[in-house]
Amino acid sequence: MASHKPSGASPVILGRSSYREYLRIGEILRKETVGGILLLIATVAALIWANSPASDSYFTIRDFSFGYEPWHLDLTVGAWAADGLLAIFFFLVGLELKKEFVAGDLRQVSKAIVPVAAAFGGVIVPALIYVAVNLVSGSDGLRGWAIPTATDIAFALAVLAVISSHLPSALRIFLLTLAVVDDLIAITIIAFFYSEDVKPMMLLLMLLPLAAFTVLVQRAPRFFGTRRWAFWVFLAPLGITVWILMHASGVHATVAGVLLGFAVPVLRRGPAGKPLPHSEDKPGLAEIFEHRFRPISTGFAVPVFAFFSAGVAIGGLDGLGRALTDPVAVGIILALVLGKPIGVLLTTWILTSVTKARLDASVKWVDLTGIGILAGIGFTVSLLVNDLSFDVGSAHNDDAKVAILAASVTAAVLASILLTIRNRRYAVLDAAERVDADHNGIPDVFEEDERG
Repeated sequence: MASHKPSGASPVILGRSSYREYLRIGEILRKETVGGILLLIATVAALIWANSPASDSYFTIRDFSFGYEPWHLDLTVGAWAADGLLAIFFFLVGLELKKEFVAGDLRQVSKAIVPVAAAFGGVIVPALIYVAVNLVSGSDGLRGWAIPTATDIAFALAVLAVISSHLPSALRIFLLTLAVVDDLIAITIIAFFYSEDVKPMMLLLMLLPLAAFTVLVQRAPRFFGTRRWAFWVFLAPLGITVWILMHASGVHATVAGVLLGFAVPVLRRGPAGKPLPHSEDKPGLAEIFEHRFRPISTGFAVPVFAFFSAGVAIGGLDGLGRALTDPVAVGIILALVLGKPIGVLLTTWILTSVTKARLDASVKWVDLTGIGILAGIGFTVSLLVNDLSFDVGSAHNDDAKVAILAASVTAAVLASILLTIRNRRYAVLDAAERVDADHNGIPDVFEEDERG
């Protein structure tokens, strides 16, 4: 079995994670498998309804408006799902990213730099491919350049969970971090490039409830103890107020979810308010919030958004053929299926070429190729950016939806084939990694890593 330890002074990237991180990633994969299945069901249901004789009722419900206009909240059902429910999803993105960099394995720069850089490569290359296709064709769809930049966490992790029972845990962490970071990049792009008529005064007002939320959530264990009702009484109203003011400011309201997620403390605090050692078994507030909100996000928020966003009237084979010849659709498919793996692999190769860092002996380039292809599953955020790029119901908007679905399915199938083959090879090695000679519940290889 290949060694995981570095030789000489060269830092090793994508090495085995800590046992604590190994267990946490496994738990996330199990949860996201359920979320991915629900997302798939919601998407298929939307496509069937939108292309059935009762399609008018689907679009009538999606476009029905309700809300309070003075607060800029008179929105369609589809917009409520995109602006409101996805804020919960991005709250979890903020939590996950902060946890990784504060208490996860990625608090070490040597482990964080590769997936973070790969995420940027996986955003830049697809965007360039999309722009090139639309420039060459003379299309007016350049505004959709950010559509193929994000990886769908639920779908990608669900596929990985189903086919990768024996792949190295480092690859799972790599994909999770890459997906979270490029979702963060995508929401930053939305904030800066897809926000219109920004109202600075509203943004300044938003900082007040955000500051109050931050102070309270940092002091929550001292003020509230373990009382669950305290969150709904004190923190939830502040979070909703942040969301309302962010929406009214002209900046996309889902950005509020990320900011609120960043405000939640990761480490547990003692009676004096000081962080407790990372080795403590009891979870911090970020982990508690994640356990409470992930079922809401994966089981309700994201599937409902997908249901109201993925529905598109394809119009049979003729309509499908027309949609897939639109430069917008061609650019999205090429960007997700080819651009994502190229960006991820090229960035990782450059890092290992120009620095002393090297891949861990247990990870091969073919494994990273499979993960790169899997990162081409762009769905949730891609659909969101599509609706921000083109008017809902327009030709480009509908064609982009078809392309997002087609590219995501293609990426999932190609990655599944490659990673299934690799998974069989790792099944042999995995048996050795599960040996627990001292019967303490921790595989010996993890204890060896901690000692040496």
